[in-house]
Amino acid sequence: MPLAQATFDESFPRHWQAEVLPARPAILPARHYVYPRQAEEVERGALEVMVRPALYQGMTSGVPEMPSARTVLYQGTASAVPQNAEKKDRALAPEGSEAADKTAALEVSGHDFSRADLSASEDGALAPETPPTQSAQPFLATCALGFRDPAAPTGIWSAPHPDAICLVAGGYAYLIDTTAPERFTMIPYRPVLEVRAAVDAGLLLFVGHRSILAWGRNGQAWESEKLSDEGVTITAIEGLVLRGTGWEMLSDKETAFELDLCSGRRVDQL
Repeated sequence: MPLAQATFDESFPRHWQAEVLPARPAILPARHYVYPRQAEEVERGALEVMVRPALYQGMTSGVPEMPSARTVLYQGTASAVPQNAEKKDRALAPEGSEAADKTAALEVSGHDFSRADLSASEDGALAPETPPTQSAQPFLATCALGFRDPAAPTGIWSAPHPDAICLVAGGYAYLIDTTAPERFTMIPYRPVLEVRAAVDAGLLLFVGHRSILAWGRNGQAWESEKLSDEGVTITAIEGLVLRGTGWEMLSDKETAFELDLCSGRRVDQL
């Protein structure tokens, strides 16, 4: 697979460092996690990311960047590929369609980021960061590739919770707790077509073919209603209002919409 540029977006403060590797290391690190846990295609075109969690307690701002640039290179080939693992490139298909169901039928086993998952204290405030023990050790994240189409994003995004990292491989998006990498959530859109940070609202937005899913500090905040029959475009984010367009099949035209980022509802319905 040819080299492609992977996005590195650090819109939110983060308690980790990460870099995309050109291939899986010949010698695997002590901590290695595969996302999702059961996926036949994980060996072909997988996104390999070395993640280094925060190294000391009480960190409240972003850590220094890796030596690589903010936009890093990604080569979608793992080192160990079974010789009989033939797989055809897949065209992008809307989630919910028959084609998408067939190509994206993965057994996902993970956890949502709830207050309990992210070590919230009894009063709802986040507890002090995990001391530098096992949770501070680097780990390799191997993420199954979704689609090879360049329209499907690939890269690393910081998340509203500073201990969480969002990794996207060809439109398959994974939110991982860097303090406990076995805890993760795979965004249900297959594929995610765009990832956008709405910092003022404290949300990471995942755009699908027909709707938008918002991820907040403590997990999924909301999912919009159907906004399009095929393709959602964000045209602007102004404060707590998102503006966009969606294609309407019956009228065969683009229709504008506005969403309240606090609730995910259309502004004209509030």
